[in-house]
Amino acid sequence: MTPIIILTLVLVWQAVLVGYAFTLAGNAADEGVRAGTAVPRGERFAACQKAALEDLSSAWRQGASVDDCGGTGTVTADVSLRVPVLFPGTIDFPVTVHGHAGTVEEVKH
Repeated sequence: MTPIIILTLVLVWQAVLVGYAFTLAGNAADEGVRAGTAVPRGERFAACQKAALEDLSSAWRQGASVDDCGGTGTVTADVSLRVPVLFPGTIDFPVTVHGHAGTVEEVKH
């Protein structure tokens, strides 16, 4: 019975990590969009990428990428994170979680 209990706990923990990865990716995309609206278009990608990755711990940042921080009339950000096996910073599953956020571009007069 003990191996079944341990296996169940491991699977539940892995499911928690997948859910947490979705939460982190969505939050990182939100932060990137927020930073991207505050800068001119030429500086948008760098500001968006920096803000999106800034709050991620180093273990989650290793497999993170910011794919898009642009748009015309809107500012969008797509963040991808790899799902770790049991502990962030160790082995990653070949599964990537995506977070997307967008907002209307602010026009300053």
